[in-house]
Amino acid sequence: MTETKNLRKQRVGVVASSKMDKSVSVLVERKIKHPIYGKFMKKSKKFIAHDEKNECKDGDTVRIEETRPLSKRKCWKITEIIERAK
Repeated sequence: MTETKNLRKQRVGVVASSKMDKSVSVLVERKIKHPIYGKFMKKSKKFIAHDEKNECKDGDTVRIEETRPLSKRKCWKITEIIERAK
């Protein structure tokens, strides 16, 4: 038998707030096409992600990955910091 690895969702976003302890708020933006008019619109959503070492600062671009629920609103974790804020 071959085992299939459970693929977890990943998103790339910008840290909006890092004021919490071991947690950050990540803003993920995506572009969708309007079904009738065809114009591209920006949709955004905030995710609360686990940051074990408190490394992230406001404005950093990060990759987050889905994980088990860590608290009421936190079920994502930081996997890597892609770019530091300037």
